[in-house]
Amino acid sequence: MFFSGCSCGCFFCQNHQISHEHLGDELSLEQLVGRIEALVAQGVHNVNFVTPDHFQPHVLAACRQLRAAGVDIPFLYNCSGYMADDRVAELAEVIDIFLPDFKFADARLAQRCLGDPRYPKLALAAITAMVDAVGFLTPWDETGEQTARRGVLVRHLVLPEEVANSLGVLERLHERFGPNVPLSVMSQYRPTRQCQDRGAFARTVSSEEYERVCDRVLELGFEHAFIQPDFGDEGFLPDFAADEPFAGNRPS
Repeated sequence: MFFSGCSCGCFFCQNHQISHEHLGDELSLEQLVGRIEALVAQGVHNVNFVTPDHFQPHVLAACRQLRAAGVDIPFLYNCSGYMADDRVAELAEVIDIFLPDFKFADARLAQRCLGDPRYPKLALAAITAMVDAVGFLTPWDETGEQTARRGVLVRHLVLPEEVANSLGVLERLHERFGPNVPLSVMSQYRPTRQCQDRGAFARTVSSEEYERVCDRVLELGFEHAFIQPDFGDEGFLPDFAADEPFAGNRPS
């Protein structure tokens, strides 16, 4: 369930149609719950709330209604990491899995991209609160045969010409949580129109850049990390104006 708008607002956002252009439908709480119940009836593995921070009261209310109605699959909070840590405890009453980004270890890069140099400190504190509340992602199953039920998986998108930032992210996470924190290190960045207009991040990540980040994952001894050796799939750069936003999911 993608929520229109975003509290982070990075100019390079891959979901810019939603986060910046506010594409979407206006729904009542009852309509939102109804749509989720319809998906649950189709047999989905979880309910994934994407960029939900600025709708936190509505997400909490929806989760409570769904649990009261007998929905027992995991609820995921899929967020930018840009949030106050004291917001986590109430969320953890209903959220099973947190998927926070840790975008920036470099405060100057955070200022450049979203206008707030506090992002590294805020995000690390929020992720710490999430781990304290629900632990690391479990079960960890790279085959995809077992559905994760609870915990935290931290994601990081590697940006072109910003390898030092990515290395800093890995080092901060290792320092705070050790080698067992689950990671998703993403190479799928694609420049958007906004990037072209700014003349910033206007190319994809090179194989050399991504390999340097992956090498650091190995050097630090991280035990659980998803990587994208094939540089993701352009079919999963979404077009939310289409009936099926992700071309990789469309029938061939």
